[in-house]
Amino acid sequence: MFLPESGDCSISPKIDAASPPCVFRSERKHAFLGSALGVALAFGVAGQAWSAPVGDHHAVEASLALAEKAIALRSVAGPGNQTPQVAQLFRDALIAGGFAASDIVITPAEGTAYLIARWPGSDPSLKPLVISGHMDVVEAKPEDWTHDPFKAKIEKGFLLGRGATDMKLDDAIAIEALIQLKRAGYKPRRAIIIEFSGDEETTMATGAIIADKLSGAEMVLNVDGANGVIDEKTGKPDYFAWEGGEKTYADYQLVVTNPGGHSSEPRPLNAIDEMAEDLLRIQHYRFRPELNELSRGYFLGAAQWESASIGAAMRAFAVEPTNEDAIEILSADPSFVGRIGTTCVVTEINGGHALNALPQRVTANVNCRIFPGHPRADILNELRQAAADPGMTITDVTAGSVETPASPMRADVVRAIEHAVHGVYPNVAVFPALGSGASDSMWFRSHGVPSYAVSPLFIRNSDSFMHGLNERTPVASVGPAIDIVATLVTDLSR
Repeated sequence: MFLPESGDCSISPKIDAASPPCVFRSERKHAFLGSALGVALAFGVAGQAWSAPVGDHHAVEASLALAEKAIALRSVAGPGNQTPQVAQLFRDALIAGGFAASDIVITPAEGTAYLIARWPGSDPSLKPLVISGHMDVVEAKPEDWTHDPFKAKIEKGFLLGRGATDMKLDDAIAIEALIQLKRAGYKPRRAIIIEFSGDEETTMATGAIIADKLSGAEMVLNVDGANGVIDEKTGKPDYFAWEGGEKTYADYQLVVTNPGGHSSEPRPLNAIDEMAEDLLRIQHYRFRPELNELSRGYFLGAAQWESASIGAAMRAFAVEPTNEDAIEILSADPSFVGRIGTTCVVTEINGGHALNALPQRVTANVNCRIFPGHPRADILNELRQAAADPGMTITDVTAGSVETPASPMRADVVRAIEHAVHGVYPNVAVFPALGSGASDSMWFRSHGVPSYAVSPLFIRNSDSFMHGLNERTPVASVGPAIDIVATLVTDLSR
């Protein structure tokens, strides 16, 4: 458990940058980690509406303790992968919280594992609600960090460690929210399934297996990442941008070959020169800017928190995606260029076989994030046309990805998300967004199961270090996050 050493350590929905920092040490049992939120969660039990405190200090304490243990397990792909141990840790927590051992299954899979736990509903005719997460994390080198990334640490109000944001803390919050609901006596009509994949950061194979097993689900709530944004200056929550779709991940291999020869006898055609020209033409090619309901909602919703020029460009693009002035402004900003359409960029290049020989073969990898609705084959053809080199071959070498359309903006889901967020942050804007990365949601969408990214954590953009150094998440976000998940679950399972 974590014991407060100094500062005001109360957990409050109002995250105030002016409050003194909270520093904890991991030493004593039964530590008091924060005062009760004072936010009641309304939900139905056996058909009756009533209120119960869910995000109290005991739940916060339990979530942080579980996250601390999970972070300490090095669930990184490769030798010594401890993802199976994380699965066992989560299984033990669920059983201790009231889940039947027979309803929790851990399945080993090629050096990793995945977990599926079921909470039966009272109406078996209803399709289940799925809560989705993953247990693996990306590599982190202790010598690069300010502290050991696989030893959880709370400092100045932040939980630090690999997985603090992506996504062991989210996992712990989701588990604790379900446990709190069970202990409060909640009886879902719709079965609830919580599942954790074991290789989302690499091959994503277990995510595909899980989605196949749960292809009959009603919907998925994916708690991966952090969907809430805290204002950089005030330290208070600004908005919550849930995601109902994501761009398709794709890799294309470009190859240029040449007979080569002696380096003392240069020739007009050089494979490296040819590839360089091809890549420059691809770099200068612009895919058609476009919108869908999700990205339009994001541009209109988030514009007020951006600079005047960016905000104006967002609004103009949302109204007319062919607006050249808006496209130019948004394309120049790395934070927005990926939001206005398909993007492709070279990520690897390899060529030549000797210092004193002309290159015979040059390869390059072009990584694309494809706007929903476009098959990978169509983007391959666009790249071929952009390169304009009949001597270059291009092949789709994508692994662990599938093309999927965006999920529908279901009214019940939108209402549930707004209700959950406004239950702890009444004045926070809530709107949809389109994800730029890839997640396990794509596997569910490929089966026609709607999936929505709804991580309940709030964080400053400047504090977001997912996949990077010194990953951290504000502890003050944990209590409200538990309430958000619990409200979502009750609204969508009763």
